[in-house]
Amino acid sequence: MASTSATPVAAPAPDAARRLVRLNVVVGLAHLAQAVLILILAEPASLPVDVSYLVGPPGEGSYGGPAELFALRVDHAVAAFLLLAAVDHLGVVSPWTRRWYLGNVARGVNPARWWEYSVSASIMVVLIAMLSGITEGTALLALFGVNAAMILFGLVMERVNVDRGAVDWQPFVLGCFVGAVPWLAIALQFAVSADSGDGVPGFVYGIFVSLFLLFNTFAINMWLQYRGRGRWADPAFAERVYLFLSLGAKSALAWQVYGGALAGS
Repeated sequence: MASTSATPVAAPAPDAARRLVRLNVVVGLAHLAQAVLILILAEPASLPVDVSYLVGPPGEGSYGGPAELFALRVDHAVAAFLLLAAVDHLGVVSPWTRRWYLGNVARGVNPARWWEYSVSASIMVVLIAMLSGITEGTALLALFGVNAAMILFGLVMERVNVDRGAVDWQPFVLGCFVGAVPWLAIALQFAVSADSGDGVPGFVYGIFVSLFLLFNTFAINMWLQYRGRGRWADPAFAERVYLFLSLGAKSALAWQVYGGALAGS
């Protein structure tokens, strides 16, 4: 099986290649502009990251804390995932990497996409978790890691299916299984919060539903691509869909967080 690390020779048709380059530039600049706007417009807001600890023998002792480790600036976290996307989209079509990117797309892969998502989407999930009331640093670290693992299953899915006749769906299935964990954890936090008081703010429920649906459209796009359904039989079309989904998901979270927590009074 050919490796995706080698410099590809093939490329999409010239018209498709030009469209991909232009779209990456537009999407990258849109992410960059939004990051700058968030940093300019947003009122500073922070959420605590803390940890509880055992005092005494397990089963006999009690728990101390929570001790605050640090405070996460929400506006900086939003700007971070937007800037990561901007670097990815503008970087892959730079003169130094454009041929590599287009050649990979022609073969139905894009390693850069998954490396960027593994960090940016995991920041997004951690931010949603924190807005729902999850503050434990160990839990947030685990949610970041499990979401990154889900994303990297996408990378594996592409790698193992390069030049294959029959599609190996195992990485896709495992990725979907792993990817459900953060959403189940956040849903549990919603349930506990609702039972113990007024619950989380309404805008956080909107974020949860909208981002859950948007995140799942990435999996649907991959499924359609590997099933070869309609226009998804063209790898360049599937790549364009990924670009629109990236812009839609990150923009939706950024401005919902801004409206709910960063706009000020």
